[in-house]
Amino acid sequence: MSIPVRWVKGWPADDILNYRILTGLLILWSYIVLFRRTALSKDIRHFRALAIQGKRNAIGLTIFASICIFGNWYTYIYAINNISVQSAAFGYMICPLITTFAAFILLKEQLSVIKWIALALALLSVCLLATGSLIDGLWSLGIASLYAFYLISQRVLQGFDKLNVLAVQLAICSLFIIPILFIQGHALPQGTTFWTSIILIAVVFTIIPLFLSMYALSKISSSTTGVLLYVNPIIAFLLAIFYFKEEIDPHKYIAYGILIVAIVLFNSSTLRKLLKR
Repeated sequence: MSIPVRWVKGWPADDILNYRILTGLLILWSYIVLFRRTALSKDIRHFRALAIQGKRNAIGLTIFASICIFGNWYTYIYAINNISVQSAAFGYMICPLITTFAAFILLKEQLSVIKWIALALALLSVCLLATGSLIDGLWSLGIASLYAFYLISQRVLQGFDKLNVLAVQLAICSLFIIPILFIQGHALPQGTTFWTSIILIAVVFTIIPLFLSMYALSKISSSTTGVLLYVNPIIAFLLAIFYFKEEIDPHKYIAYGILIVAIVLFNSSTLRKLLKR
């Protein structure tokens, strides 16, 4: 995602975020209304059948998740265009640690000895990468925390079609930004580059990955989903080196090497099952 975000670096981060949400909202609800009306009706009936407390929990978790993902998107876009690609990547380094510990404490998800060792190695990698700018570290922490608690809330909210949940979350996010658009009074962005990038970001880097992550959370644990997020900063790290030509301190190569070992260890049981198949 950092590549199309850089294409629109000349526009303010809030404009990128606002039109990302509105474009995603329009595309997703059009798809649901045209092709998934049955699933939408089923979810409406399910919500109406819930007890009062169940309805409150569903509404509260949906609003909380919308706030978290809205904040995550803004901090990520701002970090990419105004801080550094590495700071955004580092945010997703911390995110799996926060997600895994939160799942262990809040959801009582158990971890094996090998997974604890993998987490310890991941923490060592994070510490090596944290020996940089304090500002970068604070932005990374914000990005990580917001997405981690989004994942946890989605793990708790079950029983609804994931694509419909995402559509409702985008609708809630749009309630935050529509007043901002009127207050700012910015002119509608012009140019093929902006709208091509926004559509790409809205579909390929918003709707599809969020749907996949929510679907994954209905099948596997929050801690496993969290650790699989480590693929994200590895890709971002490689982009920072080879595409954006950012300067990388030598110790960061060691840190990412340790991280890869941690990922393999954490998912060792799954890898063994795949190899047996």
